[in-house]
Amino acid sequence: MIPASFLAAIGQIGDPRFRSVLLKGLGLTVGLFVLIYFVFVTVVGWLVGDTVSLPWIGDVTWVDTAISWGAVPLMMMLSVVLMVPVASAITSFFLDDVAQAVEDRHYPALGPATEVSWGEALRDTLSFLGVLIGANLVALVLYIFFAPLAPFIFWGLNGFLLGREYFTLAAMRRVGREQAAVLRRRHLVTIWIAGVLMALPLSVPLVNLLIPILGAATFTHLYHRLQGERPAS
Repeated sequence: MIPASFLAAIGQIGDPRFRSVLLKGLGLTVGLFVLIYFVFVTVVGWLVGDTVSLPWIGDVTWVDTAISWGAVPLMMMLSVVLMVPVASAITSFFLDDVAQAVEDRHYPALGPATEVSWGEALRDTLSFLGVLIGANLVALVLYIFFAPLAPFIFWGLNGFLLGREYFTLAAMRRVGREQAAVLRRRHLVTIWIAGVLMALPLSVPLVNLLIPILGAATFTHLYHRLQGERPAS
């Protein structure tokens, strides 16, 4: 069931609506990181000032430049850890487009899905974003203390979070939030395994940027298959 859902998602990766969601998600993600960079530089520069007086050295006038340049490698390191989680959260805002593309192609007999309101989608996106960032930052500590197990911690954690979020968002379009939570608990192991399948390529550059799209499509298929619905093609 899980491999079939994943392969069906891969087979539709060229769908124009998939590409549109990918570009929108990446654009907003990059824009967010740029915004964070400028906010960081502005706030730290304001707190420190242009000139700092150091004992035995005197006035240092290049602090502002040092902060600007030092923030670049810091943001690059953060992006390695947070780029995909952040992109996943932002892309979840556009999940309905991916799910609808999947249903139009593979489940055309279904009636119209219940649209999630803009405000509810924004709330879910921000909530998912906060959980993903917080959990992955905490996991950095675990990676240090349990270095040999770091890949498994990363896959298990992100697999659980991705599976939980994408299945809920796919299911609630059809049965509402409460019933989606019931189904998620009922099929917890299956959803977690599918989420781990999504998390495995997260460490592969470029490929990992496709995971939010593939995840949304995979869990749309998985939801319908768990409901006993078979794709038309």
